[in-house]
Amino acid sequence: MSDLTEEIQRCRLCRDRFAATHTRHAPNPVVWFRPQARVLIAGQAPGLRVHETGMPFNDASGDRLRDWLGLDKDAFYDKSRVGFVPMAFCFPGYDARKADLPPPKLCGQTWHGRILDSFTNIRLTVLIGAHAQQFHLGGRVSVTERVKSWRDHAPGVFPLPHPSWRNTAWLRRNPWFETDLLPQLRTQIQRVMND
Repeated sequence: MSDLTEEIQRCRLCRDRFAATHTRHAPNPVVWFRPQARVLIAGQAPGLRVHETGMPFNDASGDRLRDWLGLDKDAFYDKSRVGFVPMAFCFPGYDARKADLPPPKLCGQTWHGRILDSFTNIRLTVLIGAHAQQFHLGGRVSVTERVKSWRDHAPGVFPLPHPSWRNTAWLRRNPWFETDLLPQLRTQIQRVMND
């Protein structure tokens, strides 16, 4: 493990913020990357299950994401080939209505520059959801518009909606995502992973 990943795992900058949430939890950064990774998966923040298990996308959303990417669990969790850099490394918590809180901006401001500079071989970036897309691509564009314009960013970057069950209706309204985008994404993933 590198000094940087150890430093992130020790981070407690958001301790007071998390203690004030409905979940009243302690920080538990989920760090899953190595500098030689080829694929960067940038998402929002870990959910409660990921917080508890310490593995990114270790839930139903992860099952859907692995299907979208065409990767089995072994390849998906191979830190030397796939790196996960969410906008926040810790579960942000729930509000009083048990809705997910947004990722604290402090996390990205503190860590992302150093992390992205540490990568030596990223050849494909998968941007999941609005927070990651805005950070990496700039501008305030809806997820739908950003994902519709995936060809503007491919083959090096693919913006995706979050693979949550909450987006099932979105997937039904946008069949082009599965018929047009996913085959191209899977092809590019295989190229990058097997090269």
